[in-house]
Amino acid sequence: MKILKLTFASLLIAFLSGCKKDGTVTENSKDSLITKKDSVVVPEVHQEFYGIYTGEFSGKEMMHDNEVDEDYEGVNIKKLSLKINRITQDSVYGQSIVNGTQRPFRGVFNEGTQSFILDEPGNDKTDGRFEIKLKNDSVIGKWTAFNKSAVKAPLKNLKLIKKDFVYNPNFMMDENSDLIDWENPKDFKEKYTDEETGKTETYTASKNRIASDAVFKINASKQKLSEKDLKNLRKLDMEIIKNAVFARHGYSFKKQTYRNFFEQTDWYIPVSNNVESELTPLEKDNVALLNRFIKYAEDKYDSFGR
Repeated sequence: MKILKLTFASLLIAFLSGCKKDGTVTENSKDSLITKKDSVVVPEVHQEFYGIYTGEFSGKEMMHDNEVDEDYEGVNIKKLSLKINRITQDSVYGQSIVNGTQRPFRGVFNEGTQSFILDEPGNDKTDGRFEIKLKNDSVIGKWTAFNKSAVKAPLKNLKLIKKDFVYNPNFMMDENSDLIDWENPKDFKEKYTDEETGKTETYTASKNRIASDAVFKINASKQKLSEKDLKNLRKLDMEIIKNAVFARHGYSFKKQTYRNFFEQTDWYIPVSNNVESELTPLEKDNVALLNRFIKYAEDKYDSFGR
């Protein structure tokens, strides 16, 4: 009987400790006698529009022609992906991915006009508003920067196609790809001798890195690489082979050089700015080996017209 009394007393103390002075039970009481109501679940609508829309993101901006050393207005085309993750009666949620930057957005969907207004947070100088309209499995529209003075092209047009992202270790560079790194020219001192006068002059020539066809043969997502596989490769070869691993997982590259290479394929879809956790053990080992060789490798430079 004594044991029963102690047990009842203990329960009574536990109950009273979860009560306010007015006798009501607090929500954080461990043994609350009042069942906490479930949170209201907002129903989702138009799930058929969920997914990734990817394609051209272009705007007019001032560019520089190195050959004539002049500025001109041109069109800069980038690859943009919009991920629509959730639609409710009053809100749309997702992310925009471009140039290695992933930004969340929230907006609204107008069922009558089949159009979206999507706003990025506004706490980054590159944030803005997407105004887009559905057209079959595509979206078309524009993006306007919130801070028009902070970006080169405050108004951009976009045309995106809905695509399913699938990781496939067999994806390779297109064999018709341009393998020249146009973004990192290097100046070299050259000598020219006039055959008639015999006079020799020195001039500066701008050259670009070029990869070899090894990038079409070596797949770091499928084969275990050895030092023998890499020792005769150019630095740019290894950079492409390494970054093809990340491209297959949908990594959005910050460096224009790598975007230029992989945007030439029909399979590359940027979906995230961090895919490290998605790499397979084989890919991680190969990337580590490639990083060691890239550090000391040399590049092949040549002259090209554009």
